[in-house]
Amino acid sequence: MSTSDKEIALKDLCFRMADDDLILGHRNSEWTGLGPILEEDIAFSSMAQDKLGYAQAFYSLIGKYKNSTADALAFTRGEKYFTCCRFVEYPIGEYDFSLMRHFLFDNAEAIRFDLLTYSSDTDLANLAKKFRSELKYHTMHANLWIEQMGNSNEETNLRMQSSLNTCMPQALGIFENGCNENKVLSTGIFKGEKFLRDAWLNMITPLIEKSGLKIPDIETQTPEFGGRMGYHTEYLQPLLDEMNEVFSIDPNAEW
Repeated sequence: MSTSDKEIALKDLCFRMADDDLILGHRNSEWTGLGPILEEDIAFSSMAQDKLGYAQAFYSLIGKYKNSTADALAFTRGEKYFTCCRFVEYPIGEYDFSLMRHFLFDNAEAIRFDLLTYSSDTDLANLAKKFRSELKYHTMHANLWIEQMGNSNEETNLRMQSSLNTCMPQALGIFENGCNENKVLSTGIFKGEKFLRDAWLNMITPLIEKSGLKIPDIETQTPEFGGRMGYHTEYLQPLLDEMNEVFSIDPNAEW
């Protein structure tokens, strides 16, 4: 195992995680001032802030090897250089879609961070240990709302089931391999996307059934891949333009 292989694997995985959290953090922040009730307005805003913090930490870890800053890595790369999954790029839609995305993504991220506490990279393992305690509250929030909405009445159950059907192939894109998945596995950085996907399905299936919903047949789903390889939805570039508007005016400004 060479040092270069480990650095390549680390940067590959950290870019994927950082890009996911940066984009989803911005998407979730769009609920600020729009939540259906005040508590949910605050909850989504707080969780969005957490995700931006995760992104900053992962970009900073990459920056140690690329001689760059978190801001530069977040705001100066073109769309095709982003490796976020396509799931995080979609607009917030109606609240049922955002809740379902929150449930599916955050449970996957919580398991990912648990697994990363055993990473061969000490810095990455320490970050995972730090962030997984916050993610427990994210998943508690998501799981509670999915259960309440699924078991509320016929209308809400149908809406949540429709959102689950829409989100499932998109969510499976979370587990698309990166360009250096073999190095990620061989260096012990992470156990891999297939391992994570299987653990995620085992986690969410009983939660979905408890909520009065039916998980779509995974074998018939076509995962929405492409994002990890730089092929994104039509929604990413406009979001990047919006995110970069202030930074692009003066990248060297100090706040």
